[in-house]
Amino acid sequence: MSWFMLAAAGVLEIVWAIAMKQSLGFSRLTPSLIKVSAMLASFWLLSAAMRTIPLGTAYPIWTGIGALGAFIVGVIFLGETINMTKLAAVLFIVLGLILIKLSNS
Repeated sequence: MSWFMLAAAGVLEIVWAIAMKQSLGFSRLTPSLIKVSAMLASFWLLSAAMRTIPLGTAYPIWTGIGALGAFIVGVIFLGETINMTKLAAVLFIVLGLILIKLSNS
């Protein structure tokens, strides 16, 4: 159950990152409310997951899910540019997450 909570916290991190972009510096109400709600829920789920998952595992995986998800959303839906350097960086993030998970098996 802890891994499910951690994954959900990571997905909510993606949601609040997108909402942060859409809120235009808290100048738009609905995205601002989504951002704050998603942040609170994400932090709560991360905290709950860390009851059984070590900090050194949970936090990097949480931020990695958020970083990877925000990158994908930015490229696919927001028209952000992609190049080989960015792809290499994303590959390193994914490999790092896999290694962290494997190191705790």
